[in-house]
Amino acid sequence: MIEVFFDGKCGLCSKEIAYYQSIAPSGIFVWMDITTDASPLAAHQISQADALAAKKSGRVAAEGLVAVSVQSGTGVAVEVNSETDFVGKNAEFQTMVGSFAQKALDVADVDALAQADIGGKTVTEVLTDKIATIGENMSLRRMSKISGDSVQSYVHSSAAEGMGRIGVLVATKGVNESFAKQVAMHVAAANPQSLGAEDLDPVLLEREKNVLTEQARESGKPEAVIEKMIAGRIKKFLSEVTLLGQAFVINPDLTVEQAAKEAGVEITGYVRMEVGEGIEKKEEDFAAEVAKVVQG
Repeated sequence: MIEVFFDGKCGLCSKEIAYYQSIAPSGIFVWMDITTDASPLAAHQISQADALAAKKSGRVAAEGLVAVSVQSGTGVAVEVNSETDFVGKNAEFQTMVGSFAQKALDVADVDALAQADIGGKTVTEVLTDKIATIGENMSLRRMSKISGDSVQSYVHSSAAEGMGRIGVLVATKGVNESFAKQVAMHVAAANPQSLGAEDLDPVLLEREKNVLTEQARESGKPEAVIEKMIAGRIKKFLSEVTLLGQAFVINPDLTVEQAAKEAGVEITGYVRMEVGEGIEKKEEDFAAEVAKVVQG
């Protein structure tokens, strides 16, 4: 006997299960609706929330919220994903994400956060319960932490206090809160790839050098000229992708590094976290899916 658990409250699932029940040989499968069959779940030591979470875990969750929290020179950014952006507007989801960000101040990394206690349950258990309540796949994706004499935060496309589509933290040596807030806004807009040239991903830098070298050699100019062309283009590239080298959005006549010196601080680090970046989203034709269900 093969036991098959399904969500009886899901219209699509029920339709599919009805089809399989009609073609499956009798006596091979036991069909268990997890929304009504509590005892079979208990026999397998599976909670209804766990069963629902497992069922939804294969769905792509690339929406959600980034929450930031700052306390005593330490800042954290936490990303929690959902399947749709509508969940990001849900007050229950927002409260949960905010509690995760607060708890993140007390732990070192996302693995520790997943096991941290909130109201007698781990963060993972809280998330599992919310999956069952809201009905979408969700995931605690990542967490970043930064410290300095001062840490300032900024949230772009805010959904609620301290959370939105993009969360930024900027740490400084020395204190100038208004300037650091401006830099955080700059980071949200300019999306630098690293703090300085020495922090840039060497693979990215090498790839860019190869492209620029090839372009320069196509000019047919003498080698000495080509070397200068490459050096100049690399310098320009670094001024575009490193935070300290970028033109400051508040005063483009200054680089961010120069503006920091004028403000009496040194920028020691930053975090920029955007919802869903790097997640491959599956494009679905919702109208076609509905039509398929209606037509049987």
